[in-house]
Amino acid sequence: MNDQIRKFAGAISLAAVLASGCGSTTSDVASGAESTTDTVVESSTGVRLVSAEDGAAIQADPPPDLVILDVRTLEEFDAGHLEGAEMIDFYRGDFATQLEGLDRDVPYLLYCRSGNRSGQTAAIMADLGFTDVADVDGGINAWTDLGLPTVAP
Repeated sequence: MNDQIRKFAGAISLAAVLASGCGSTTSDVASGAESTTDTVVESSTGVRLVSAEDGAAIQADPPPDLVILDVRTLEEFDAGHLEGAEMIDFYRGDFATQLEGLDRDVPYLLYCRSGNRSGQTAAIMADLGFTDVADVDGGINAWTDLGLPTVAP
């Protein structure tokens, strides 16, 4: 019964985040400011917003056990993703349950298409107690706009 309550609470938490329209934008850093390599917003939970350049630096020199987490759809993932990325579809009904099953103590490089879904995911991960999450501001769009590499299956 406790597992059912936990799953229900996770679903309610996800619904609340989705309803609030929480997203990561550069306005979180400074109203109207564009993302730069200096753009790093860190919360007390260890979840932070990083520029695409900083995300690329994390990928290039990864901390031990880094998980690159793509929260886009399978179609988006198949069109191109960061090398080594694992995918969990944000729109799946069991998304919150899948997040709950991840190791909270390893570092994550998190992204989506534009930063909205990953921003919502980062908020959920913070609520779940993840200790090191770098959310790429602007998502894969910002990544590819800089000419940073992606791979396709």
